[in-house]
Amino acid sequence: MPTVARDGEFRFIVHTDELPFEPPHVHVRFGGQEVRIELEGGTFMDEPPSGKYRAILEAYARHAKEIRATWARIHESIKGGEVER
Repeated sequence: MPTVARDGEFRFIVHTDELPFEPPHVHVRFGGQEVRIELEGGTFMDEPPSGKYRAILEAYARHAKEIRATWARIHESIKGGEVER
């Protein structure tokens, strides 16, 4: 589970063993909690805690290109993984 970006309290992680039916996404860990964000639209797959919604999305936006490129590199051998924007 490589950490692909850090931004303040947020750690963005790409799992290498995801289920094949899930959309491409990144895990965001912070303060003992975790949410997932879809790479295509930058939308939450899990409800973020109150007061963190905007901060998480802003942090994701700052690193989105790097996160998507890393996800594609990790998963290309698994399923062809093109998630570039």
